[in-house]
This record gives sequence, C-alpha cells and structure tokens, in this order.
Amino acid sequence: MLVQDKNVSKFFGGSFKANSFIEKSDYVSRDLSWLNFNNRVLDQAKNERRTIFERLKFMAITASNLDEFFMIRVGSLYNYLDYGRRRVDYSGLREVPFREKLLKESKAFFQSVNDYYVDHLKPLFESSGFSIRKVDELTEDQENRVRKYFEKTIYPMLTPMAYDSYHTFPVLMNNVLIYGVVTKSPGDMISVGKKEKFNRKISFVQIPPNLPKFYELEADDQIIFIPIEEIVGKYIDRLFRNVTIQDACLFRLTRNGDFSVEESDDIEANFLEEMKRKLKTRRTGRAVRVEMSANSNKWVLNLLKDRWDLDEFNVFWVPKNSLFDFTRLWQIVGHRAFSDQIPAPHEQVNPLSLTQVSNIDIFEVLKNKDVLLHHPYNSIEPLIHLIEKAAEDPDVLLIKLTVYRLAKNSRIVEALHKAAENGKHVSVLFEVKARFDEENNMQQAQHLQKAGCFVIYGISRYKTHTKLLLIVRKQGQQITSYVHMGSGNYNEDTSKLYSDIGIMSTNEVYAQDVSEFFNVITGHSSPKSYKRLITAPTEMRQKLIELLEIESKNARSGMPSGVVIKINSLQDKEVIDALYAASQHGVPIKLIVRGICCLRPGRIGLSDNIEVYSIVGDYLEHSRIYYFHNNNDPKVYGGSADIMVRSFDRRLESLFLITDEKLKQEAINILVYSLKDNCNSYTMLEDGRYTVKKANGAPTFNIHHEFFKVTQTEVQNAKLF
Repeated sequence: MLVQDKNVSKFFGGSFKANSFIEKSDYVSRDLSWLNFNNRVLDQAKNERRTIFERLKFMAITASNLDEFFMIRVGSLYNYLDYGRRRVDYSGLREVPFREKLLKESKAFFQSVNDYYVDHLKPLFESSGFSIRKVDELTEDQENRVRKYFEKTIYPMLTPMAYDSYHTFPVLMNNVLIYGVVTKSPGDMISVGKKEKFNRKISFVQIPPNLPKFYELEADDQIIFIPIEEIVGKYIDRLFRNVTIQDACLFRLTRNGDFSVEESDDIEANFLEEMKRKLKTRRTGRAVRVEMSANSNKWVLNLLKDRWDLDEFNVFWVPKNSLFDFTRLWQIVGHRAFSDQIPAPHEQVNPLSLTQVSNIDIFEVLKNKDVLLHHPYNSIEPLIHLIEKAAEDPDVLLIKLTVYRLAKNSRIVEALHKAAENGKHVSVLFEVKARFDEENNMQQAQHLQKAGCFVIYGISRYKTHTKLLLIVRKQGQQITSYVHMGSGNYNEDTSKLYSDIGIMSTNEVYAQDVSEFFNVITGHSSPKSYKRLITAPTEMRQKLIELLEIESKNARSGMPSGVVIKINSLQDKEVIDALYAASQHGVPIKLIVRGICCLRPGRIGLSDNIEVYSIVGDYLEHSRIYYFHNNNDPKVYGGSADIMVRSFDRRLESLFLITDEKLKQEAINILVYSLKDNCNSYTMLEDGRYTVKKANGAPTFNIHHEFFKVTQTEVQNAKLF
C-alpha cells in the first residue's frame, strides 16, 4: 500500500513550488538528469542524416532505456513510498512531490516519443521498403495466411486467465503485451436496484514473449510487418466461446525490478539461491507503470489501478496510430532484407603502440612495451589473444580475472575453461549481481567451476565492477606478470559498440598492485594503499578530492591548473562540492559526462569555471579518464569508476595511473578529441537542460570518425591547458 505524507504533498503540491525548489538547488536531480539523457538518445532517432533503420534502432534503444528506468529508478523510489521511508531528492523535493514531478516529466517524454514516431518516422516506412499494418489492411490472401499462423502457432500458446469471485487475480508478466477482455453472457445477470444488468467479467490474455513481435509477409518489393497483438486482437473471440466480448483492452505492465540481496556466510549455496529467488521477484514486483491503448475501457483501467495501487501519474497512454513497445523495432532493423541499409562498421585500426595485431608473440611484445587499446577503434583481439595464448602456454602458472558482463558466446570463458583443464590455477570473480546479467553470469560461473576454476561469487555487500586481469608466467628462473586494466567489460560484443580504454603491461608495479587487489577480493588482505591504483570502497572518493584540492592550491598560488574528466555519470555530492570549490578558486574544469550529471555548471559564484559536455552518437561513450594538470606534470588515470555514490561506497572499483608517457599522451588526446567534437556533443546549461554544441565556425569534427584516423604526431602534440 502506497504510504503518502499528506502534509508534505499539500506543501509541495503545486508544480510551481516544485519547480522553485528544483531551480534553487545547487544539484540537479539524478532522475530528471537521466530523462534529459534519454532525450539526447531520442535526438539520434530524429537525425535525418541517418537512414530510417538507424533511426528506428535509436527508437528501440530509447524505449529499452525507459523500461529499465522504470524498473530500477522508479522502482527504487517506490521502495521508499510504499514503506513510508524518507527520501529527499537532489532537487530538494521529498518523495511524494518528487514522484509527481518525475512521472509528469516521464509522461511528457513518452508522449514526445510516440508523437515523433507517428508524425515523422511512420510516413517514411513505405518508401523504405516496408510497412506496419493491421490485419484489416491486408488482402484476402494475406489475411488467410495470418489466420493460419494464428491457428497453428499463436492459438495453442494463449491461455485466458479469468478473474472473478471464483478466481484469484492472475500474476501478469513484466513488460509483455496483455489483453484485458471484458465479457458478458445471458446467464450472468445481476440485480441493480429494480433493474437487471449483465455482470461483466474479465479475463487476461498474455501474449507469449517468445513469439516474434511481428508476423512478416512479403508483397512485391515490400516487407509487411503485422504486430502480433493485432493478430491476437483480430481473432481473440476464438478464445471465448458462447459469450459476448464487450471490450478487449491492450496494456503493458512494468514492475519494480530494484532489489537487494541478503547475504549469508554460506556464500556459494545460500547466496546463489537468494539471487535466484530475488530474480523471480522481477516477474511479480510492485507495478510502477501501465501503458494503455487509447480509449481503453474505464472499468478495466480502474480495476488495474485499484489492484496495483496506481493513479493517473502511472498510466501512460499509447496513441491510436502508434505502437506498443518500441524495443520490437529491432526485428525490423535486423531484418536481412535491410542489411545494406545499416552502415557497415568502420574497419578497426591497429593500436598506436602495435604495428599489427595478428601473427605476433603477445608475450614478447608486452615484455618490451605497454599497449593502450582504445575500443571500438582498436580491436579487443590482442587482449583475447593474450588470454587464449595463456590458456595453452605451458609456462603460464595462473590467470585471475574479474567478470561483470560477458558476451553471449564468450571466447574468454572458453579460454579460461581450457586453462583450467590444462592444469593452470584460474581464479575468476563473477559479479552475479550485475543487473540484468545475473542469470547468465551464474550459469557461466558454474560452467567454469565444474572445469576446476576457483570461482568467487561476488564480495560481501559490494558489487565488483573493476576490470582487472593478471597472468603469471614462468620461463626458466624468470617470472613475468602480465596485467590488463580497463574501463570496459571483458566482452567481445560490446567492445565493438562501446568506447573504452585498457592498458596491457608487464610493469612490475602495476602487477604488484593488481596482485594485492586480487588478494583483497579473494581473502582478508587489506593493504593501506597502492602505488598506482586508486580503489573503492576504501579510498577513491578521498583521493579524487585530494587531487582536486591540489589543483585548487596551485590556482591560488598562481600556478597552472586544470581538470578534465570523462565519465558516464556524475552524482556524488562530496566530489561535486570539491569541484565547486576548485572552480571558485579559479581552476578551469571541463567535464565530459555522457549520462547523468547532478552538478550545475556555470552558476554564478558556485561553478563559474565549470563546463559540462555530453557526447551521444554512434558509439556509447563508456571510457573513464581523469586528468589533473598538476602544475604542468599531468596525472592521468583510467579505470572502471564513475563519480557515483555507488562507485565509492558500494562497489569494488579501480583507477590506474597511466605512467608511460606515450600512453599518457594517447589518453590526453582522447580528451582533446572529445572536447573538440562538434557533431555528437551537447552543452549542459545551468538549469540542467542541454543544447546542441555549437561549432562556432570550426570545421566539422566527429570523434566517432576521427579516432579511426588518429596519428602518432597528433597524439604527441595533444595538450589540454
């Protein structure tokens, strides 16, 4: 039952008062900032320079983002609302008025997405070789084919679930399409006063999620896509014999998917069982949103609202000519008939520190120099080659690796499996709490455990988000440790889509730090500090604040200063306050924050010297790079951590100091290029909104193209301040 503080609701009730609080706050709401980010993703679908299929791809991404936002962020908010727990948002609003503000903004965004689809994208379908049609818009022959598909494939999979005085309310699945079917029959008469009325009954028909979202037909030079719910709706009377269907309302339910896991001493048994149990709650969790077809039956709507404790803020209306669940557009985007309409990925180039990536002895290469990989511009192949070679090499003694998200058919997992079979010591920390990858990670972990790998299923209260690899090799009397430290997952698939950096090295100082960190993860070791790593949850927040304070001190002393940080999200108040303080001391600060940013740039007296940019384009900007000018002796870090409370307090994270001068320059150049981009970049305004970054007469510069052409000379000359 939703618990609301009526006095709080009354005090903050007006949107004017809510907006006033938001404007006065020195911080931007995390969730409102996220909605701004998804608007920038939607901009990619609006980009008329892209093909219709690219634009539909971004529509699907936008919808997937919004689904996850409701499951996790809105779900988390309801964890406070439902149990009367206090929560004050960065905007300054309490939980009740913030819910209203957030859901109003979410509905406005949802409406804008649907309007753009109907008004701007749908009219382009016919000329692009396809259409989305209803059954009634088909020819007689086409409709016969659809009817046979329904009878042979769909009909046997449908199960009407009645709800009445004899049947309990059924458990309806998360994020699937459902019909609420209202029926009446002559035998269902009830007395209302002196009159008799039909007693309405309702049954729910869930459309199985393992069916294709569209049924496909070919006609001349066109591919016709018929939404599966249109077919079910056309023939739904086959499920209800000898009764009258009064209405059939289509809706889609989103449930709270945010949960925590209570851990016990028996980590291997009880923890995994608890994870499996919690994962099931995503299918039955608290309802946080219901998408309804336009003009749905009010009786059905009120029934659902009452059953799930929802109000109008939670109801999202799908316009008549629009489409439920834009994530289904992947079926069109990935259709073989349109494969030539999606631009082919650019051929990856060699890392600047490698003249070639194949037919090399990676062990010998790394003995002589460190290598920086910048994905997706550089292939992940050298890293995979290192792991696969280590699995086969008789001189390799051990392999240790952290895993957060894996590719579906992971070569890395197979290499580790083979290494264990070959008698090597293999330790793998699988983060089984990696959101939406929990089940896959548990399966892969058990697969490796059966092969003889030492598998660790997460660490106590923390998520392991760090990206570290350690390989120890013995040749004769010589021991060499090979390390990889990165910002991205050990995932071959996302390495082609995400912008990430990683360093491969045999530097003994790195190796000692990484080895110590693995000892912390797997045992009870607790080193006071590392030489080149900054780690969380022990010291990262404080170390970053100290680095900012050095810049402040230098600025106050009249020495050169400056900070450039490229991350995914910026939310931690303590570091934001340190950035504000540095700005007030005259430190120029440039932040490249792809998604959430809770800092307000350019506020007079608070953040005059801070600029914030966001890059959203062909690749997902995932790399984390921290630059501190340090009086002309720059300190540059890369790694897994964003500036988030969860990164500092609830995760095992690491940032690594880049000491090799050539690699440091490569990292600096990534920041230089990112600030130079004027094709994918947005400038954040003081009020939290974003505007497309102006070129101001500069030549077109698209980093998602330029990084494929970067030269050593450009890298050597790269300078930030």
